[in-house]
Amino acid sequence: MKRLSKPHPSQKNFSWDERSPALDAKLRMARLPIDESRDDKSQVLFVDESLWVPISVVNGNIHIFPGIPRLFTQLLDGLKPLLEPRLEDPEGKGVYRILFSTPMAESEVAGYLTKLAAEVEPKGIKVGSYPRWGRKRNSVTLVGKDKEYMESLVPEIEKGVDGVRVEKEEDADESEDEAQGS
Repeated sequence: MKRLSKPHPSQKNFSWDERSPALDAKLRMARLPIDESRDDKSQVLFVDESLWVPISVVNGNIHIFPGIPRLFTQLLDGLKPLLEPRLEDPEGKGVYRILFSTPMAESEVAGYLTKLAAEVEPKGIKVGSYPRWGRKRNSVTLVGKDKEYMESLVPEIEKGVDGVRVEKEEDADESEDEAQGS
């Protein structure tokens, strides 16, 4: 961290050796959750030699990235070679996604989606619902490999969520805006 994190020009008196609010703030950026029962190298991944920022891995499957877009992208690119061998289908060519737009609140469709998820789970299909803050419509997704089976569910799901199938989340927003004359 010392080698790659240079003090800002406004921090003329910054010292790595003396306690100060600035030093505490820098060190806080480097604090990561550590599980003493796991190997450090599997919990703190330095995937780019040019960065002092690691990726923190919790429980072997949760990866914590910094919220700075440039760092996030650079670290994600560096992590790709480590993740790809773990993926069943790295290109995602055998995985399909069907997207629905619904005017109903997530809490309104939760019961139906919970039942649907239990029904389709044995076939490897995942059901998701996503609020779209500031929008009138929310999204529901089906993700899986059995495209034919997923396609057969479309009419039932459209009815169950009082929604429509869309290609992009915004599609139903646009038709709703047009209908209202906006």
